[in-house]
Amino acid sequence: MLFASKEEVTSQLKGILGQNNGSVTLENTQKLRDDLIETLVENSIFNKSNEIKGLSRYLIKLAALELGIVPSSIQGLYEAMGRGEYSGFTVPALNTRGLTFDMCRAIFRSAHKVNCGALIFEIAKSEIGYTFQPPHEVVPIILAAAIKENHKGPVFIQGDHFQVNAKNFALDPDKEINGLKDLIRQGIEAGFYNIDIDTSTLVDLSQPNVKEEQRLNFEVGVKLTRYIRQLEPEGVTVSVGGEIGEVGKQNSTEEELRAYLDNFNEKLAEKNPGAKGISKISIQTGTSHGGVPLPDGTVADVTLDFDTLGNLSKIARDSYGLSGAVQHGASTLPLDLFHKFAELNTSEIHLATDFQNMIYDSQHFPADFKEEIYKHLRVKFAGEKKEDMTDEQFIYKTRKKGFGEFKAGFWNLPKQVKTEIGKELEGKFDFLFQKLNVKNTQEMVDKTVTLVKVKPNLENEISACK
Repeated sequence: MLFASKEEVTSQLKGILGQNNGSVTLENTQKLRDDLIETLVENSIFNKSNEIKGLSRYLIKLAALELGIVPSSIQGLYEAMGRGEYSGFTVPALNTRGLTFDMCRAIFRSAHKVNCGALIFEIAKSEIGYTFQPPHEVVPIILAAAIKENHKGPVFIQGDHFQVNAKNFALDPDKEINGLKDLIRQGIEAGFYNIDIDTSTLVDLSQPNVKEEQRLNFEVGVKLTRYIRQLEPEGVTVSVGGEIGEVGKQNSTEEELRAYLDNFNEKLAEKNPGAKGISKISIQTGTSHGGVPLPDGTVADVTLDFDTLGNLSKIARDSYGLSGAVQHGASTLPLDLFHKFAELNTSEIHLATDFQNMIYDSQHFPADFKEEIYKHLRVKFAGEKKEDMTDEQFIYKTRKKGFGEFKAGFWNLPKQVKTEIGKELEGKFDFLFQKLNVKNTQEMVDKTVTLVKVKPNLENEISACK
């Protein structure tokens, strides 16, 4: 149900959630989980009133903090990994493109089964755009899922691929950087205390040496890292990731890694010796985002360079104190490869497209709704279809945009449909958490991560809705 007025919000909260001078009192936690939380989520996304939408987000955040559910930075764990205190697992970073509330519920259920604390919820800059999920919207959804599944403790939410557009940068560097800074500000205000800045798009392979190839990458990366540090809430050190190899391009090398990190660290220390740098480094090992669709819509096999991944991850830890290397574009890899990431001490792995595929291809997903989405995509995004593309390839590459174009339709799917798809996703998370060896990482997280309860600002939540 959508609230018609703030008075109706107050009425629905009665006996469940009391409001008092910028805080809430939990009067009936079970009713909050059973009856109220999904209504608050629905209003936080779809209410036409910015005041009610913002208030719903604000109340979810306050309730989460009251229950000990705290948006947090994974920095402490990653620093401990960089010191060699923990190893043998890979942190999954799971992109929340669609059916976000139900997907996040499934993630928490899987995590609870194996006492997993080392996991990240994330959304990329591009995904924010085409799924219509800005930071101030997606954070309350994740926290509401935590409330619904009786979670407690830190929740790591990450801005993935906060990426510089190379063409736009070439035309107007200040405009492009300022736009990215605005997204960073929104993210941190919302609760993104983990941010992957991607300036690898600025690498220029035409330069005479590796340092010059990487120059814009590390110089702009330092600029954005300094900006992040200026915005950190008191007591929070945002975990910042860097990147040396644009995903889908040529594989990374040790020379590139050292050129980037040596010069990044030197430049960062120029104005502020001892400043916190990055906690991990994304590299390219042969994958591409979403995989490469074949004419029949299936995905081509990928040859992933595990030697490069293992070698660069070790150098990142041993020589620079980072948690290790990060693997992107891996969700469509063969299932029998996933155990290798933990064995090679890969720091983090980003997974997205396979969850999207599972949703669309589920036997429980309504065929008529799917055809409605595909028909719309064929018309609206016809200009994106290349001459040599089959319809299957076009749909595979484009259906991610259906999550935004049909946002309300996904939310309003029958409860049983969402329940069954949630079970299927939960099974995949069970598999991934086992293969990535993140079972029993909750204790590591508890030892290394400091909980900092940053209270939301109601005016900011309402303003972000405009």
